[in-house]
Amino acid sequence: MTISKEAKSELVEKYGKSGQDTGAITAQIALLTERIKDLGQHFSDNPKDHSSRRGLMKMVSRRKHLLEYLQKKNAVAYKELIEKLELRK
Repeated sequence: MTISKEAKSELVEKYGKSGQDTGAITAQIALLTERIKDLGQHFSDNPKDHSSRRGLMKMVSRRKHLLEYLQKKNAVAYKELIEKLELRK
């Protein structure tokens, strides 16, 4: 359910400003998106795991607020990010 160290560093390098910049908003959104995708498999195997579902809802909400902030601050970066992560259709 957690992201491996290698996968996390790869996402940070790809979406962050530098290789160690986990605080960049684009890196945070990418990491949350990866964790949300990983939980999809968990819920197909464990449909009654309501406590983890609550955590998933918190992650989705956090990502939504970060995306809203990014859209206000930098609309071009927002559009590029949602295309790369395939968030909106």
